[in-house]
Amino acid sequence: MEQEKIVVGLDIGTTKICVIVGRKNEFGKLEVLGMGKAESEGVVKGIVFNIDKTVYAIEKAIKEASDQSGIDIGIVNVGIAGQHIRSFIQHGGITRTSKEDEITIDDVERLTQDMYRMVVPPGSQIIHVMPQDYMVDYEDGIKEPVGMSGVRLEADFHIITAQTNAINNINKCIRRAGLEIEDLILEPLASSLAVLSDEEKEAGVCLIDIGGGTTDIAIFYDNIIRHTAVIPFGGNIVTNDIKQGLMVLPQQAEQLKTRFGKAIAEEASPNEIVSIPGIRNRAAKEISVKNLSNIIQARMEEIIEMAHAEIISSGFENRLAGGIVITGGGAQLANLKQLVEYMTGMDTRIGYPNEHLGKTKIEAVKSPMYATSVGLVLSGFRSLDERADRYKEARETVKAVKIKKQQPVAPSRNFFNDILNKTKSLLIDDLDGKNEY
Repeated sequence: MEQEKIVVGLDIGTTKICVIVGRKNEFGKLEVLGMGKAESEGVVKGIVFNIDKTVYAIEKAIKEASDQSGIDIGIVNVGIAGQHIRSFIQHGGITRTSKEDEITIDDVERLTQDMYRMVVPPGSQIIHVMPQDYMVDYEDGIKEPVGMSGVRLEADFHIITAQTNAINNINKCIRRAGLEIEDLILEPLASSLAVLSDEEKEAGVCLIDIGGGTTDIAIFYDNIIRHTAVIPFGGNIVTNDIKQGLMVLPQQAEQLKTRFGKAIAEEASPNEIVSIPGIRNRAAKEISVKNLSNIIQARMEEIIEMAHAEIISSGFENRLAGGIVITGGGAQLANLKQLVEYMTGMDTRIGYPNEHLGKTKIEAVKSPMYATSVGLVLSGFRSLDERADRYKEARETVKAVKIKKQQPVAPSRNFFNDILNKTKSLLIDDLDGKNEY
């Protein structure tokens, strides 16, 4: 049964490795059974560089989640990100043999599978093929072609590729940790399942997921993914700027950013001073919160400008009625929402992964920091493209009807009574000598 299915999401991030175990409750909401996390030391900008350190962190996070949920974890949904991710639009088509028959789910799937066989640059591998609009006999703008009549079926596809080496390193880490991969999912697509509503995707929305090493972008319109991109800057580069600008330790820089930092320097009081301990018996250092916020604002403006450039290049800038949704650990920075609205002129909100969550004892999972992890679990229950869910349901319905037709009809009680009466009649006739052999 659906509610008995358990899915595990594994987010291999630059700052943390997070594991979430979940199942659907009776209301169709996600119930988080357990969560484990570990510091990520073997990952830089979303790419695994040190396999041993990454395996150790995965094992630690898996053990914590397993102990908390009481479930033996063996199969996981894994997220992939990094500046090696590339996306582009590709047109494809097939010619059907029959003019009379309607277009079936098999025709649509054959067209999609053909796109996986297309030639990509050496060292790259296709991870997602996302259909956009279909075309039937040169009539375009069709969202769902199943049931239509036509010979020529075509579509534009959003193709997402990743470096083969990056995929292989993730596979090695998963195998060494004693796990198997159920699905490899682009992280902004996973985050979108957790924080975006169907209404926003229909109206048009841009998701900006600010992680530790990268900032991931996904643009939706008409409930279809239209554009994805990865910017090679995230929260860690802001921390590094603070470390260098204020000459403090990395841990102190991170604490200054999260506790006192603001994305808009004007919001910081010029008289507010933070004192941090000196190194090795040196005097304590006094930091101006205004200076701290100036450093943060400069870098965040750069990241927002790059994200805005991606929105413009996608061609959907003037069609995003849902505006921008910011999520990820970086979304927790004070005044970031106002800065994004000021720089882009678009409505903005912070994305919390609460919409699809049921009651849970683990309150931390409701933070934007865990949007990707929650989305990876949801991807085990939902497809990235809602049309795939409908096609799956239709296929299962047809299969159930066929099985029902094939079942033999049980003989009725009257059928047995008729045979018994006929046998009795034959025996009586035989005794009277009426039957000849």
